[in-house]
Amino acid sequence: MSPINRIAGSLTTRETDADAPASVPAPHILRIDASMRHGGSTSRQLVDRLIDRLVTRSPGADVTTRDLTATALPLLTEPMIGAYFTKPEDRTDEHRALLGPSDALVAELKAADILVIGTPIYNFGVPAALKAWIDLITRAGETFKYTENGPVGLLTGKKAYVVIASGGTRAFSEIDFAGPYLRHVLAFVGVTEVEFVTADALMQDLDGKLVEASARIAELVPQAA
Repeated sequence: MSPINRIAGSLTTRETDADAPASVPAPHILRIDASMRHGGSTSRQLVDRLIDRLVTRSPGADVTTRDLTATALPLLTEPMIGAYFTKPEDRTDEHRALLGPSDALVAELKAADILVIGTPIYNFGVPAALKAWIDLITRAGETFKYTENGPVGLLTGKKAYVVIASGGTRAFSEIDFAGPYLRHVLAFVGVTEVEFVTADALMQDLDGKLVEASARIAELVPQAA
């Protein structure tokens, strides 16, 4: 069975796949692309390879793609923050409209068994579009909660793969504010099983770094003999 690939171009929640087998449900994969480039994007090419291997390993896998360049996400505003901290039963139609984009992204994330994020490093950090996505999915009462011992993530039981590409910044070096940040944010919302694939400092050794990244993908997602 070929994978179901939904392109999440609009901020609407994912429809349920009625044809998914009930006995052994195939995993649902949420793909997040953050590179502003399409042609020639290293992170997108590596994510393609990773997704192909995941689907080959789990035939019938359901893939939703959220391309952060396709639809501009709203940035946080004071009215949005006010809506976040208004109790659901007290929210007005205006509150619900403001929360619509965030609700849709949170629903996508909750529905996923596997999260795959592909991102470049721009100016030592994540692209603005990815930061906007993070701001919209990091929601008290939805993806984490406050307790007497501090915040606790609610999105447990999920696995994440993060593919990072960079021209000059070495991944997880002292000037990389993308990889460590993403690891922290994912753990904050409860996703602690995270694997990284890095194709960093590509301007220094393009071919060698791509070979290393491809080998890492093959190691993380082995195929049946």
